[in-house]
Formats: sequence, C-alpha cells, structure tokens
Amino acid sequence: MSDLIERVHEDGVQFISLQFTDILGTIKSVTIPIGQLEGALEDGVWFDGSSIEGFARIYESDMVLIPDPATYRVLPWSHPERRRARIICDVYAPDGQPSPSDPRSALRRVLARAAERGYVYNVGPELEFFLFKRNNGTPLRPVPHDVGGYFDFSPRDEAQQVRSEIVLALQAMGIDVEMSHHEVATGQHEIDFHYADALTSADNAVTFKYTVRAIAASHDLYASFMPKPIFGINGSGMHTHQSLFDEEGHNLFYDPEDEYHLSRLAYHFIAGQMVHARALAAVVAPTVNSYKRLTPGYEAPVYICWAHLNRSALIRVPATRAGREKATRIELRCPDPSANPYLAFAAMLAAGLDGIERQLEPPPPVNEDVYHFDEEELQKRAIGTLPATLAEALDELEKDEVIQEALGPAITETMLRARRTEWDEYRIQVTPWELERYLETA
Repeated sequence: MSDLIERVHEDGVQFISLQFTDILGTIKSVTIPIGQLEGALEDGVWFDGSSIEGFARIYESDMVLIPDPATYRVLPWSHPERRRARIICDVYAPDGQPSPSDPRSALRRVLARAAERGYVYNVGPELEFFLFKRNNGTPLRPVPHDVGGYFDFSPRDEAQQVRSEIVLALQAMGIDVEMSHHEVATGQHEIDFHYADALTSADNAVTFKYTVRAIAASHDLYASFMPKPIFGINGSGMHTHQSLFDEEGHNLFYDPEDEYHLSRLAYHFIAGQMVHARALAAVVAPTVNSYKRLTPGYEAPVYICWAHLNRSALIRVPATRAGREKATRIELRCPDPSANPYLAFAAMLAAGLDGIERQLEPPPPVNEDVYHFDEEELQKRAIGTLPATLAEALDELEKDEVIQEALGPAITETMLRARRTEWDEYRIQVTPWELERYLETA
C-alpha cells in the first residue's frame, strides 16, 4: 500500500477515480482526493448499491468498493493541475463477501473454476468502433468522420491522427497495443491490444472504450461502440481470441500432430461454445441493435459452425506461423462491443469448460462460405443459427443452466429483466421505416 501511495505522489495525481461496472456494462465511478486513498485501500469505500442497476435492493443497499491496486493508472488526458488516476474495484457486500451482482466477481468465480483444473484462460478481444462528427450540437446522427476503407492509409488522414493519439493514450494506460487500422466501413476503426488473462483483458476492454471516447471528444468527435449504427454497411464486433494455458505457460490448445494444430482439449472447448451459442448470444450480443449486426453478408456470423480461416463461421481457427505454438487459439466472432466484457468472458469460459467436462466433440469444420448455403444444405450439415432477435436470445438464456450458473442468479435475473424491458420498449416503437411503408398505403 505504501508503494502505491508513494507512486501516486510521484505521478502528481490529485484525484483517484474508483471504477466498477454495472451489470449492463456501464462504467460507474467514485472520485476521492488522494488524502482519502490510504483509507480506501485499508477499508474500502461505501456506496449505495440500490442506486446501481441490479446491485442491491433498497433495504440492503450498503455496498463497499475494494480497490485493486494492480489496476492503478494515470489518466493521460486529465489536466496536469487536476491530474487524475483510476483504480478498478471489486464490489463487496457488508458481510465481506463478493457481491453476487458484481460482474468482475462473476468472472473471478469462473476463472477460479478453471484454475482448479490448472487452466489459465487467455483472451484477446478486438473492439471495433466508429468515429462520428458531432454536427454542431444538433441531435446525434451517425455522420462518419472519414471516407476511408479497410487498411486505407493517407499521410494527411485526420482519422489516422486521432487513432495515433488513442494508441499513445492506451499505451500510457499500460495497454500493450499491437496495431491500429481503418476497418471496412466508412468511419470505422480497430485497435488491437495484446492478449492477456481474461480478468486483465476485461479491465483493458473497459479502459479501451472510455479512452477512445475521451480522445475522440478532444477532437470534437464522438466514438460509438454501437454494434450497427448505420444500415447497409458492416457493424462493429468484438471478435475474441481465446486459449487455455497451463500455469507454466504452455498452450493447452496446441497439438503439432493435428491437422489444425488443435488439441483434444481445444476441440472440446469449441464444442462447448457451439452447444451454448444461442444462450451465449444474450450475454455477448446483449442489445436490440446487436441483432441488426448479426445478419448474413456483413462479415458477422449467423451460423453455428466452426472453421479454419473461414470468417463466415461462428468460431474460426486463425492461421499461425510454424514454431508459434503459443499463438494457437480459437476466435469467437459473435461478441460485440456493447457487451459487458466481464460477463462475456465469464459466459464464454463456462461454455468452453462445459465442453471439456462433458468431453463434447464438435462436428466437422465448414471451410466454405456458409452465407451461400441454402436451407437444404444447412439442414444436411446440421448447422444451426444464432438467435435473430434479442427476445429470442433471452429465451435461450432462460433455458441454459450453464450460462446462468456462470453469471449467478442475481446477475441473470437483472439481465433478463433489463433486457426484456429494452426489447418491449423497442417492440412498440413506430419507426421511420414503418411510416414510409404504411402511412399512406395501409
């Protein structure tokens, strides 16, 4: 503790933001002056949990934030005279137990299950996002900041300059950035960071989103992680690369003798995620808008199958160079950046562990473009589909005990209630499409 306090003074920090997420993934924060840090580290900081979505009922509202010192980072965009840092917190109940409604604690629980078997779950999420103009204070509309395409480069590209500033800020926050580039859609971008254990990667994903937004705002832009902000072009995903290592750092997904260099453990893991894919969707693609992205033709997966290299499959096995066994991994392509990363990784791991525990075997890989399959071919190969709507995904979650157990009863109940409310609000809206189609003709 004394080392952290000394470092805070050396960094010239004046305020500490104690951060956590609610069940839906929204970042919450309590800011304390540095004079209160020692007490926060020793005793935590109390807050009213009944005011946070799903955390506590009104008669049991007292909750406590326990800072994780390893997550201390200076916010590089904060003003030097009011320098701020952040520390991510775990949420505890008054009895000293982790809150059953804390997404970070839910991920810790599933990681502990994996650790009991000697597994370290590593993930590398790829978060795509759009940069939009602010339209001079008028209501937000998705007006792209640039006209570039996939991997486009121009020395005077303003979007490239913004991406460069974002990369520098992320690196200052301790995130190991691997590359950045323009994505397929106009105004769309991707910045990839190095894989890590799932808890660190979830922390990084949360940090990534508000860092991108902070830098975008400094350029009078806004960054959107909405899965499908513009009709007719690609949406934004959070493709997630996954592997299991042992405690000595050996990749347990690697087998040099296998055609795809995958171990039996990896195949069981794939099978588990395929079996639970429809319920998993409610956690990794959790909004009404998520299912506007999960449609054929826009590089987003719809069909529940796996493949080597094929990007139309739900699970892809990326190519790796010879001698790089640590890079052997599987990529789940249905998650999007609206997901709470703690809950997404917890559910994904639980599905994979179920495949391992039950020794499930996946069907043969599908290395053709699944989007070109007709209904007969899909049935012949027993290829299922992801839910078409949020309501359908929530129905699947209600039937899946493995995913519910990973989240815990408190989080499951809150998620189902909140997302069904979202669906009902959406369902009764009268949209511009309906007015254009029916107003004069019905």
